[in-house]
Amino acid sequence: MDCFSELTPNLFLPALENALGTKLTALARTLPSYINRVYEIQAVDKKEYIAKFYRPGRWTYNALLDEHEFLLDCAEIDIPVVCPIKLDNGKTLGDLDNIAFSIFPKKAGRQFDIECDENWKRVGTLLGRLHNAGQKKLAPSRLQLSPATTTRDYVNQLIESSVTKRWQQPFNDICTLIIDTLSPYFENLETIRIHGDFHAGNILHRPDQGLMVIDFDDMMNGPPVQDFWLLLPDHYPASKYQLQMLLDGYRQFREVDSYAPLLIEGLRAMRIIYFTAWCSIQKSDYQFKTKFPDWGSDQFWGRETQDLRTQYANIMDLMSF
Repeated sequence: MDCFSELTPNLFLPALENALGTKLTALARTLPSYINRVYEIQAVDKKEYIAKFYRPGRWTYNALLDEHEFLLDCAEIDIPVVCPIKLDNGKTLGDLDNIAFSIFPKKAGRQFDIECDENWKRVGTLLGRLHNAGQKKLAPSRLQLSPATTTRDYVNQLIESSVTKRWQQPFNDICTLIIDTLSPYFENLETIRIHGDFHAGNILHRPDQGLMVIDFDDMMNGPPVQDFWLLLPDHYPASKYQLQMLLDGYRQFREVDSYAPLLIEGLRAMRIIYFTAWCSIQKSDYQFKTKFPDWGSDQFWGRETQDLRTQYANIMDLMSF
C-alpha cells in the first residue's frame, strides 16, 4: 500500500497524539497542498495545530531539519514565522511508516495586499531581516541555486525522462544558451539561505500583529535577489518602480549586489526549468494527469521551448544595459 496517498485520520491521529503527548479530538480537516499532506487538528483542550506529512522522496530527513533550523533562526531574531513544535522524541520531526511529519501551532492571517508604496517598503524590510537570519549559515542538505549545477541537472533530467525526441535538441540548445549566459554572473554572487518561494501568497497579514512569512518548503541556498522577483507584478522592465520600493525597505537592514536586479529575468528562466522538472516527477500522479492532460506531449515541448526562447530574449535585453 502507498501509505502516503492512503493517509487517513485512523492512521495518523494516534501517531500525532504520541508525538504531541496529548489527546486529540477526531477533527482532521484536510488543507490544500498538492505536494505534502496537511491537516488541521485539535487537542481536547481546544488548542489547534497544523500537521504536515512530507511527500517521501522530495526532501531528505536532513533537508527537512535544515528548513526547521532556518525557521528557528528567524524566530530567534523576532522575525514572525511559524516554528515546528518540539515533539516528545525531542526533535521537530516525527515518523509514521517512513513518512516524516511535523506539527505546528495554528496561526491565522490573510494574504497581504502589496499595492501601495509603504507596503512594498514594509515587505522589503521584512525580507531584509529574514536574509539577515539566512546569512548566519548555509543549509548543507539543501540545493544551491546555480545555473551550471542545479539548472543543468534539471535539463539533463528532463531530456532523459520526458522531452519528446523531436524537441530534445532544440530544448537542450536554448537551455544551454541560458545556462552559459548566466553562469559567469553567479561566480561571485552572494549566497545565503533564502526562502525560495517568496511570493505574496506566502506573506500573511494579522491585524494588530503585523506580517508573517509562511511556507519555507522550498528554502535553499541562493542569491538574495531570488526572493525579490516572485513578488513583482510583471517582468523587470515593467516592475522597476515596485522593485525600487522593495529595495528601499530592504536596504534599511542589508545591502544587495548592485547588478543582482539584472539577473531577475535569468532567475525567471531557471524557475521555468525547475518547475518543468518538478512536474516531470509528478507526471504519473493521477491528480497531476487529470489537471494537466497535455503535459509531456509533442505540442507541450514545442510551447515550452518557445517560451524559453522568449525568456532568453528578455535576459539579453537586460544584459545589454
